[in-house]
Amino acid sequence: MEPIDIGLAVTGILFVVVLLGMRVAFAAALAGLLGLIWIFWSKKGYDPEEFGWALTVAVKTAGQVPHSKVASQALSLIPTFILIGYLAYYAGLTRALFDAAKKWFGWLPGGLAVSTVFATAGFAAVSGASVATSAVFARIAIPEMLKIGYDKRFAAGVVAAGGTLASLIPPSAILVIYAIIVEQDVGKLLLAGFVPGMVSACIYALLIVAMALALPRFGPAVRGFTWGERLRALPKALPILFVVWTIVFFVYNPFGGDAWGTPTEGGAIGAFVIFLMAIWHGMRWPQFKDALLETAKLSAMIFTIIWGVLIYVRFLGFADLPGAFSDWITGLNHPPMLTLVMILLAYAVLGMFMDAIGMLLLTLPVVYPAVMALNGGEYVSAADSAFGMSGPMCAIWFGILVVKMAELCLITPPIGLNCFVVAGVRDDLTVQDVFRGVAPFFVADAITIAVLIAVPGIVLWLPSFA
Repeated sequence: MEPIDIGLAVTGILFVVVLLGMRVAFAAALAGLLGLIWIFWSKKGYDPEEFGWALTVAVKTAGQVPHSKVASQALSLIPTFILIGYLAYYAGLTRALFDAAKKWFGWLPGGLAVSTVFATAGFAAVSGASVATSAVFARIAIPEMLKIGYDKRFAAGVVAAGGTLASLIPPSAILVIYAIIVEQDVGKLLLAGFVPGMVSACIYALLIVAMALALPRFGPAVRGFTWGERLRALPKALPILFVVWTIVFFVYNPFGGDAWGTPTEGGAIGAFVIFLMAIWHGMRWPQFKDALLETAKLSAMIFTIIWGVLIYVRFLGFADLPGAFSDWITGLNHPPMLTLVMILLAYAVLGMFMDAIGMLLLTLPVVYPAVMALNGGEYVSAADSAFGMSGPMCAIWFGILVVKMAELCLITPPIGLNCFVVAGVRDDLTVQDVFRGVAPFFVADAITIAVLIAVPGIVLWLPSFA
């Protein structure tokens, strides 16, 4: 068999074992190792006496991957971003955010649900993990909504969908992972997530208001707050903005000139600032220990997935599957934009069976080169491109689109992780309840993706200044 045939066969085996329930990290590592053995042995004509040689070379090749790739400085952003989110919770910033949002937006139809969306968006600006965001607001927002008569399924759906905003609004662990896989600038990708993240939050809010207006007693408004109460609620939520600007100033110097520091340094300083705030607000050793443990658990899970999938990616390089897929995509007799939409739809289907990080790690080594080839190559100018943007800008734009698709995976049955987290936090909810409640937000996500495709400037405006 040719290497490309081996690549297709092993990829098929990988997807089968994932669908059967094996964890992505272990499935990818196993498939990558088996594929490497297969390719090296095929070069020796499947001589039984050479199998030992093929096994030895494959194991050595696979064994070099975890350290050589994961020792990247950029990956140190992931634990710092996750730690920021957990420390913000113990600093009391989540409750302050929700209270401020309730006082400013509660008067709207569906006001508490709208407040939850904007509060999760604010928390997402200091948390790199969707799971943490969903878990925190399941404890804070759902009881408030149930108290005034919200349907428990919809209340849970609002929290699960709002939690996905942490994937797009920086600091975002998934954006960092995308940047490392495709070897693009982490700082520009983080900047690119701000505006699309807020657009997504606004579309969620508009959907809630429309549903509240169309359905009687769907989401009662919360009134009675004075302007004095609203203004007094703001200072308690302002530390969020301070942490965000601390990180942004290090990623991108707003006064011109060179950046003040790297994204890694910005994340570390942001974590230190939020640590001081948590101490000021009464965090003690037990809470700090819990924050560290939760950060370590989530970071270890993410890094394990990265290790396993990178072994599979190394095998793909030997099989030349990315190049073959790029040639096939560019040879299709379809408009490039239609092909891109078909790729995004494939992500929507794949997300029903895989977690977001694993899905991106498995597919991007093959899909990203194809999308760049569709646009005209990594170094094409905007004038000569298919999508009307240069190669580097296309990489950023596609990154935001694919991360938005990864957000959709977090609430898509049967394995939408955010839905399981919300159901796990609330004893009165089943996973089926959360999946039913989150269903309307698929429409909002589809609208958001269509807007980002139709108006790329939403994504590219901030990075263009960096």
